[in-house]
Amino acid sequence: MIENPKSIIVIFGATGDLAKRKLFPSIYRLYKNGSISKNFAVIGVARSPLSNEDFRANVTKSVQSAGSTNEVEEFSSHFYYQPFDVTSSSSYQALKQLMGTLDGDYNTDGNRIFYLAMAPEFFGTIASNLKAEGLTETSGWKRLVIEKPFGRDLPSAQKLNSELREAFDESEIYRIDHYLGKEMVQNIEVIRFSNAIFEPLWNNRYISNIQITSSETLGVEDRGRYYESSGALRDMVQNHMLQMVALLAMEPPIKLNPREIRSEKVKVLRALRPFSQDEVDDYFVRGQYSAGLMDEKEVKGYREEKSVDPDSNTETFVAGKLLIDNFRWAGVPFYIRTGKRMAAKSTKIIVQFKDIPMNLYYNRGEKVEPNLLVIHIQPEEGITLHLNVKKSGKDISTTPIKLAYSSSSIDGINTPEAYERLIYDCMRGDMTNFTHWDEVALSWSFIDQISQAWESTKAYDFPNYESGSMGPKKADELLQNEGTHWWPVQ
Repeated sequence: MIENPKSIIVIFGATGDLAKRKLFPSIYRLYKNGSISKNFAVIGVARSPLSNEDFRANVTKSVQSAGSTNEVEEFSSHFYYQPFDVTSSSSYQALKQLMGTLDGDYNTDGNRIFYLAMAPEFFGTIASNLKAEGLTETSGWKRLVIEKPFGRDLPSAQKLNSELREAFDESEIYRIDHYLGKEMVQNIEVIRFSNAIFEPLWNNRYISNIQITSSETLGVEDRGRYYESSGALRDMVQNHMLQMVALLAMEPPIKLNPREIRSEKVKVLRALRPFSQDEVDDYFVRGQYSAGLMDEKEVKGYREEKSVDPDSNTETFVAGKLLIDNFRWAGVPFYIRTGKRMAAKSTKIIVQFKDIPMNLYYNRGEKVEPNLLVIHIQPEEGITLHLNVKKSGKDISTTPIKLAYSSSSIDGINTPEAYERLIYDCMRGDMTNFTHWDEVALSWSFIDQISQAWESTKAYDFPNYESGSMGPKKADELLQNEGTHWWPVQ
């Protein structure tokens, strides 16, 4: 893979929130730390009529708001803007001409990244026009970067994939799941495969259950229109949650390369136990938040949010029990939950190990806590191992302790932000942390079972959890019925 890569990056939707909050600061950090060559240029395209100077001022403001000031003017001089109509042939021809000029000015060897940071209904149109107008004909490499959602069900995802594949090979399509760029998500493989104390225990003989929680304190804010067509199931479970399940459950790959890692993740998704629509409520719980108090402030319920149907059937919370029918994981439930307006902002993975077959301390009437491995993904980053040790004193009795490592406190601001890492991987041609079409298709196939059942029946108990709580009571019952409970994430 190429170190210090050089390329022209075309950002479709360059005046949008994603570009301002994530993409510009991430490219700046790559530039500042020398990860990319100074032989690069960024072309922003959008409908707004901006000049190069106006666009560069926006880039400068974006970078400075992210806390950076050094060499911002030199950095922003690499940015160019072109007003753009995604359906107009003349817009593509003007872009082609500008790319040709900048390719010579910056010596980028014809390398091109097309980053679609805009509404997904335009993905197919843009890809088709890029090929039809000759922008994919280049002496260097070309790559297409796509934000989620990749379809809203399996048929729409298949249609979109067919459109993209007419212009780009699968090896040129980089489907971003920003969770895969997070430090501790990438650490899952290292924790598992480089520690002899974990990998031999990573199976149904020693693990009781695995819990994955991704909770948000925010509501839908101004995203009501999008969220009404998505919901928590499509917005979080189909991509982020299932990707974490796949990383936790996959077999050790033959080699640590994109092809082998993706192959093992696909096997996990294939092994997810299917169920009929009548069984959905036995495995999954949906919720919708009501008004409540958060930080001593009144907040709206989901149905009172802007652009939301007052009688909405859209879920803002999902909890589920996943079973993986293979030799390693048979009988071990993977519990997932995600939701908005919850008590804490937290993404954690908790691996609960089974009790010792004959625990001598139970015979003494003591409650002995199970061993837990906690992987903290956000907002803190690190791992915690929960063990039992002897209490101080004469009596031999137990007390739980925590052995903790926090990468965020040690590495601090030097920890790469998810988009920074993923953009760099794309420029280098490393597809390890991008989603392959096979993963997308299998995850949609699993999710469609649930969404079809929920869309065909009205949730008469909505709203069923108060803002500032950890979700509906039925989510707790899902685990209580199995003799366990959700571990706290705060």
